Amino acid sequence: MLELQTKQQANPAVKKRKWLDSEGRWGLLLVSPYLIHFLVFVVGTSVASLYFSFSDYDILNPPKWTGLDNYAKLFEDPLFYRSLWNTVYFTILYVPAKTFLALLLAVALNQKLKGLKFFRMVHFLPVISSWTVIAYVADAVFNQRIGFANAFLTKLGIAPQNWLIDEFWVIPVLVLIAIWKSVGYMMIIFLAGLQGISSDMYEAASIDGANAWQKFWRVTVPMISGTTFLVVILNTIYSFQNFEQIFVMTGGSTEAGSTGGANNASLVLMLFMFRQAFSFFKMGYASAIAWVLFLILLAITLIQFKLQKKWVHYD
Repeated sequence: MLELQTKQQANPAVKKRKWLDSEGRWGLLLVSPYLIHFLVFVVGTSVASLYFSFSDYDILNPPKWTGLDNYAKLFEDPLFYRSLWNTVYFTILYVPAKTFLALLLAVALNQKLKGLKFFRMVHFLPVISSWTVIAYVADAVFNQRIGFANAFLTKLGIAPQNWLIDEFWVIPVLVLIAIWKSVGYMMIIFLAGLQGISSDMYEAASIDGANAWQKFWRVTVPMISGTTFLVVILNTIYSFQNFEQIFVMTGGSTEAGSTGGANNASLVLMLFMFRQAFSFFKMGYASAIAWVLFLILLAITLIQFKLQKKWVHYD
């Protein structure tokens, strides 16, 4: 900016470029489809949902302004706290386990191995599979009557388990299935970070007498801390927004008018919001849930960005 001002002072013929000149207009024209989509379907719907969250709205009738009534009812609703706890419990199990496993797979598949591309493809294949397909595979393993897991337990003399119905097992099993489906995506992100580490750093560590574990802990982990931070953020957001998996795999059971397995053991916030909106047509109430979820995710993300200064290194 200072250089441009200096040139203008030195040569009055040099004029400040207008952002709506011919080139600027063509640029706006080319990005206009995305801008229209963003304004209508992102900004517009967000503003509408914010208004609905302060209204009594059932789709069939015009919304009626009710102020903070939806939020007051929400914080008095035991199903909200149940779904919030289930979401937090899912996140606590899911984020560390998936991050650690994705890193281990990335380190293993970053080596010079035969059939490396094949192994990478095998680990990434579940990522591109739909949850309907994954549900069939999971049913073959965790089905109460014919699943491999119960067949194995029976051989050990242990009683079969109702994996996706039992209150104790449903969230851990859902976490296990979710990790298997999506760990390949995070593995690719970690692979990109690992391949950005200079081999000179490992050579220097070897000269200093570092073993494999010390190289991993003292070189690899600090150098990919930025990648790890990104993976943690993405996993946290996904775990709070997880809907399709739970709807497909535990969406058949009903309890007190809400889907979420026996005693609402798998009722998470997204599923709770979906049922309020499309089963009971409480669009205003569902919008309030959506904005509370947004604020929770915003607070968690801001805390993570605040804490990153203590362990993330970008140099």
